[in-house]
Amino acid sequence: MQAANKKLALSLSMIALGMVMLSFAAVPLYRIFCQVTGFGGTPMVAETARENVLPRELTVSFVANTDRAMPWRFVPNQPKVKVHIGESKLISYRAENLTQRDITGMATFNVTPHAAGKYFTKVQCFCFENQTLKAGERVNMPVSFFIDPALASDRALRGLTNITLSYTFFNVETSGKL
Repeated sequence: MQAANKKLALSLSMIALGMVMLSFAAVPLYRIFCQVTGFGGTPMVAETARENVLPRELTVSFVANTDRAMPWRFVPNQPKVKVHIGESKLISYRAENLTQRDITGMATFNVTPHAAGKYFTKVQCFCFENQTLKAGERVNMPVSFFIDPALASDRALRGLTNITLSYTFFNVETSGKL
């Protein structure tokens, strides 16, 4: 009987440990899933742009937000651009640390409409890594992207004329704290 209780206790402990490990892995695994599939408007990532530029033109709008615990000013340098499907574009956002101390931020992003996320492909982006701004520092943060020509074959997006790329910056020190 005592051996059975030890075995049960060990099994339950292993299950609890496994659940804790999965809870820590859930966010990075979900982010990878979204980046691979474009799920939820998550843009795709590529090392280089495609060379197939189509005559169809879209307007891409840019939105910038900060979490209330993030004391930065964060804005797009241009509110929108026109881009041909397949054409590489380079735009930028401006961030300014409004405090007298260094702050590290993490940017989350999405694309709307969500169905366009799998075709919105970023080549270079400040959002790939955390960004640290020194006290009072102001920087431009580039984003290089293109719209995958496969979008032109997607019947659900045939009438699409506008895409919005949205970022929200969070303070790394306070994110996850209640």
